[in-house]
Amino acid sequence: MDRVARLIVEHSKRVLGLTGVVTLFSLAMLFRMSFNADVSEFITEGNETGEAWVALQDKYETADPVNVLVSADEGSSLLEKETLVAVAELRDQLAAVEGVGQVGSIVPDVNPLTGTPLTPEQIALVPEQMIATFLGQNPLVGLLVSDDGRHTLMMVVPEGDSLETARAVNRVTPPDGLELTLSGNPVIFASILDKIGWFLLVIPPVIVVLLLAVFYANVGDRRLTVFAVIPALLGAVWTFGFIFALGREVDIVTILVPVFVIVMGSADGLHFVTHYQEQVEGTSDEVERVASTLRRVGIPMILTTISTAAGFLSLVFTDVQPIAQLGAFTAIGIGFAGVISFFSLPALLSRMEVQPKHHAALLGPRLTGAVKELAKRRWVAAVLAGVLIVFTAVFIPRLEVDGDQLIYFKDDDPVRVGFARTAELFGGATPLIGEFAYDPADGLAALPPLAKLSSEFEQLPGIRTVFSLADLQGAIPDDQLVGALNGETPLPVGRMASDDGLRFMVLPGPFETEDLQSWLDFAAEREEIRILTGMPVIWDEVARLVLRAQFISLAVAYALVTLMLALAYRKLRQTLVSLVPLLLTSATLLGFIAASGIQLNIVTAVLSSIVIGVGIDYAIHFVAAIDFAQSEGDGYVLRAIDRAGRPIIANALGIAVALTALWLSPFRVHPHISMIMWVSMVTASLTALVIIPALLPREGVREPAQVG
Repeated sequence: MDRVARLIVEHSKRVLGLTGVVTLFSLAMLFRMSFNADVSEFITEGNETGEAWVALQDKYETADPVNVLVSADEGSSLLEKETLVAVAELRDQLAAVEGVGQVGSIVPDVNPLTGTPLTPEQIALVPEQMIATFLGQNPLVGLLVSDDGRHTLMMVVPEGDSLETARAVNRVTPPDGLELTLSGNPVIFASILDKIGWFLLVIPPVIVVLLLAVFYANVGDRRLTVFAVIPALLGAVWTFGFIFALGREVDIVTILVPVFVIVMGSADGLHFVTHYQEQVEGTSDEVERVASTLRRVGIPMILTTISTAAGFLSLVFTDVQPIAQLGAFTAIGIGFAGVISFFSLPALLSRMEVQPKHHAALLGPRLTGAVKELAKRRWVAAVLAGVLIVFTAVFIPRLEVDGDQLIYFKDDDPVRVGFARTAELFGGATPLIGEFAYDPADGLAALPPLAKLSSEFEQLPGIRTVFSLADLQGAIPDDQLVGALNGETPLPVGRMASDDGLRFMVLPGPFETEDLQSWLDFAAEREEIRILTGMPVIWDEVARLVLRAQFISLAVAYALVTLMLALAYRKLRQTLVSLVPLLLTSATLLGFIAASGIQLNIVTAVLSSIVIGVGIDYAIHFVAAIDFAQSEGDGYVLRAIDRAGRPIIANALGIAVALTALWLSPFRVHPHISMIMWVSMVTASLTALVIIPALLPREGVREPAQVG
């Protein structure tokens, strides 16, 4: 390490200059920042079920509509002429919105009997007693009107930017007597895009402030506290610069990349600064200060950077594209932060005047003193391990996967409320879609068997309605039905026929996973049904992939970390001792996810592998400090706690406290991350500092004999 230290100090200007150039380039790349709020895009990418859904949409040239739930005032009904006139006026309002290609409504644009435009004024001329007959002429009334006749569903199909269309539709003021509730994928995406911008502006700065506060409480020096965080901040900037240089976009997953890089990548900077601060008291030689610090923490810094990156890289081996993407980009960011901590931070400190003694730290000495008392008593380690083992044994069997496609939205979020209300009245804000095999040469004669099949489908539990053009036979004149089959007659629900098939829609009521599986089994057993898909099917598949990803990422993370420790230590005992706290921590994490009711989902499933990469850092630094102190005789574990305990505790608290900022996030799942990381970081640091000493000889915690 002496040669490396001399190289860094003697060429500190070049090191800092290169760091500045890369930082400026990364900042320039930020101007290429763009956002992607399309959750379905990265859910379906690389997912066979999702790709089949996209292919079916492309085949029938259907875009995700904005579902507009139109509700008449309490006591009113769509059978009243005044209400129906207001619905027609709303139809025209929505059709006039920029970006709207088509509005599907119970009041069509054209009178099906005369072929002339159907205006609100014409509806106003219809006698009151004829309104029911007028509505009865529309074969889709049963699909688009609620059972009580007070609510109707309009489908607004965008022709351009669906997000801007959703925003514009949300700004529409309905006619008096009507209330609007929006749902559908464009509404989800528009809401997510607004929240992503707010998240990036607010959450990372709050995280940095909290991290600085905790580090200062443990370091006791303002400048050194800032220096400790600089590598993580630059690592986050470099990572975003790298992402945008590749032409990638910020989405609901990548917004977590800078958060993880900042809080996880700050560990090495904190360890270096803390030990450098101690070396300042012994020498004024900048090279010796850096060299002695690197001799103590240089190898552990390299190992912890690799181990933390390995925890994230393990996510790349999963089949869930968003999880793999998060793992890859964050691992790169951790690598950036590690390089900056090892080269740029020493170069910076060597050119700064550092006080030989730090100010009184608020938490460090007190906490390390308490940990030393616990480490002296082996029964404490046994009790701690026993409690954690019992806890995990009770709750891990209760671990489940949460397949909620609205996991990002809080219970009172308008998006969740809108979806719930639409689902209650019309059987699902995001219906399933499928395709019947159909030969146009067979004409109308092929429709009755398909209509019968639809009726059988509707008998399955959890299904409200199955609709296709086959259900219109007898409900509209044959010439109009032929026009719909040929694509000449527009329908409110979009194109329903192709040159070899008929698209059908499944509107579900309340259903369970078992119900969904029965629908898929029904479709698989009928040769007339080519495919059944949709967001509920995709999210069910994602739930299974998430569970599989959990086990794969855990296995890969443990394999990578174990291999790294074995190569670094080349001693079985040290490797196994380092892994024990990690096993207890990851098991406790999974137990807490189950006990708290959070459960596994596309976000929480990544945390156990992340915790492996971060949690092993504490064992690495502690074992390295023990090895360094062992030559000084009895009590070497206690001396190691004095030297490494403060940065370990500071980093664990820093991560936990900093991620408390996620409670300010507009996304429902982010506070869950905060809770999980609090439990994980406290467990990881406590088990490392208390259980590792219990696995070593007693002389490690024996106070050395006083001389004289």
